[in-house]
This record gives sequence, structure tokens and C-alpha cells, in this order.
Amino acid sequence: MTTHGFETKAIHVKTPKQDVHGAIKFPIYAGAAFAFESAEAIEDAFAFRKPAHAYSRVTNPTVEAFERKINALEDGRGAIAVASGMAAITNAVLNLVKQGENIVSSDAIFGNTYSLFVHTLKGLGIETRFFDVDKPDSLSKLMDDKTRVLFLETISNPKMNVPDIKKLADMAHEKNIAVIVDSTVTTPYLFTGRPAGADVVIHSSTKLISGGATGIGGVITDAGNNNWSGFPALKPYAKFGKWAFLGRLRSEVYRNTGACMSPHIAYLHSLGLETLALRVEKTCENTLKTAEFLKGQDQVISVSYPGLLDSKYHEIAKKLFKNRFGGVISFRLLNREKCFDFINRLKLIKRASNLGDNTSLVIHPASTIFHEFSEKEKEAMGVTENLIRLSVGIETVDDLISDILQAME
Repeated sequence: MTTHGFETKAIHVKTPKQDVHGAIKFPIYAGAAFAFESAEAIEDAFAFRKPAHAYSRVTNPTVEAFERKINALEDGRGAIAVASGMAAITNAVLNLVKQGENIVSSDAIFGNTYSLFVHTLKGLGIETRFFDVDKPDSLSKLMDDKTRVLFLETISNPKMNVPDIKKLADMAHEKNIAVIVDSTVTTPYLFTGRPAGADVVIHSSTKLISGGATGIGGVITDAGNNNWSGFPALKPYAKFGKWAFLGRLRSEVYRNTGACMSPHIAYLHSLGLETLALRVEKTCENTLKTAEFLKGQDQVISVSYPGLLDSKYHEIAKKLFKNRFGGVISFRLLNREKCFDFINRLKLIKRASNLGDNTSLVIHPASTIFHEFSEKEKEAMGVTENLIRLSVGIETVDDLISDILQAME
């Protein structure tokens, strides 16, 4: 059997059926419902006895084509595309965790994810316990017989921590706890979950996957490491065996929450996958050069980027991410006033809350995406008033550095 490279798979993954007109790009099937030849045929579709598309909230041909591409790139068991990255996290967690149970999470995570855990899930009777990935031994004290999920980010946003995912996954698996890893900032090009011990990999496809912030989307991939036995939430789906996670997700949680990806977004994000490797290579190259430049500036107090040789995460990141280090930098200036002045003086780099765009973007996290949290919570997540997050795009790097330089003068 021929094993194709990443770039080839991103373009040439086979779709379930050929388009009737032979379209090279799998077309957009925008309809809500699909007709059947008989009552028996539609019954088989609803019972999942035969693969068929009945209603686009559950499955759709264009969305399925995107899911197949993602799954091929992840070398996973199967993937389900959803309406956003947050929808991906929510659906994945609710698929495994019931009221009265708990999850353990890194304390350095994206602000909306933190809010989901401490506010929304708490209201549903699901507890979240946080630990410092720099102190992996502390994880053991937080896991008990009600813990169902360990949640990690490949590179934390915006603290830029890199956990030893394999070590932490091994600790979790000893207690039959599922490991969910958010790989948004690393993408399948830099990180695949199976070798690292992840059970489920999450992406906000809004970011790098989309090909330039073409729309909001997310993906959940079963990495194929877990047989899913012994999870109370999946007990009614035990008949699916190793497919229990995807079986419950598709036929219950994902279907009932209605967080489906639109066919239009699936089409755009499928196109984005075709150039993902090229863009990630350029972004990583630009980001390392920009981080090294920032490190040499007198106004910059510190720079957090795992690609820097003096980063304490450099070696583990090098191992996990194939000697590339992503496209996001966090750095600190003297104070909030200096941060705002710098951000306001930028001419080329845009002020926006997204990351992983083709365009370089900058934001002051403490006053924006983390504004709702207390000072203590911000401190735990590494979000200080003098912190700036820079998402580096694919522009000419000398132009980006020139823009940063003039903004600091």
C-alpha cells in the first residue's frame, strides 16, 4: 500500500462518492435534507445501518469530505467537523463526562476554554481541576475515580507553555482517563495525536487550517489510541466497540447540540488544507526570526516562544512538533501603557483577536480575550497587563520586523 506524504494527502484524499460531473474540487452540497428511494432505505440511514446522508445537521457530503481529509492527516480513527473550535471542545467533553464527574486541565489555556470549564460546565455539575504543566507530578493528586478527561493544549495560548504530552498521557491512561489535546496552534502538520498518546485531538479550523480566516469552524478527531471501554458516558454505545466515542458523538451529542459545520465552511476549509503545509512552514520561519528580533530589543522585557534556544520548552517542542515551533509569540513590555502605545503605532500588523491568519495580528490579552477574569485567574494563565500576543503571518518577514521597529521607536 502506498503511503502518501502530508501535502499529497491534503489534496488527494478520496471522497465516498465521485461527483457526477467529475469536479476536481468536491462541490458544496448546500441542501438541508436528502431524498430516499424507499421508507426502508431512510430507516436504515437513521439507524446507521447503511451510510447515507439524510439531514445536514447530522451528516453532509461536503462536510464529510472535509472530515475525511482531516482524519487522513491526523492518521486517526474518524473525525467530526463542527461549527467552531469552542463547539469542538464542548462536544468532546460532554461526550465523555457526566454530571458529578470531573476533568483535569492545564491552568494555562485559552480564555474562552477556561470560561467554559469554570462557568458553563460547572453549572452542569462537571468540576474542573487545574494543574501546572511545569509540575507534571501534581497531576496525580488531582485525578480520582470520577475523573474522565485530561485536557491539554499543545502550546498554551498565550502563556506559550509546552507540556510533555506523552508523559502526562501515560499518567492519565493508567487511570483510564481520556486525553483531549487542543492542537489549534500546531495543526496536523506539526503535531499528530496518536504517537503522543492523545485520545482526541481538537482543532479550531478557523485558524491555520482555514487558509486565511475564511470562516469559523472546528474539528474533533478520535486519534485511535483508546478502545473506549469503561467510560460510563459511553456505556450505552458499547456495542460500537472502539467506535463508541464517535458513535455517541455523531448520533447523540453532536446531533442534539446542533453545532454542525456548514457545507460552505467545509468547502473553504478543505481548500485551506491544500496549502496548509506551505503556510505553516512560512509562518514558523517568520515567527522564529521575529522572536529573535524581539529578544534583542531593549524595550522588550521577555519573549516567550518555544523556538528560542533558551526557552525551557525548546527541547520538548522540538521533539513534539518536528523541529518547528508554531506561529504565536508572547512578549512583555514595561507596562500596559507601553503595550497600548506599541499596538496603536503598528501600521502593517493588524489589531485583531484571531490567530493563525495569513495576516499578522496583535492583541493585548488582559484587556480583551481575558478581560472577564480576576487578577488571580489571569496570573495563573500567565496573562499580565504588560503582555502582548503576536500571531505572525506569511508576509515578508523584513516588512513585519520594520513595522515592529517603527512602533517601538
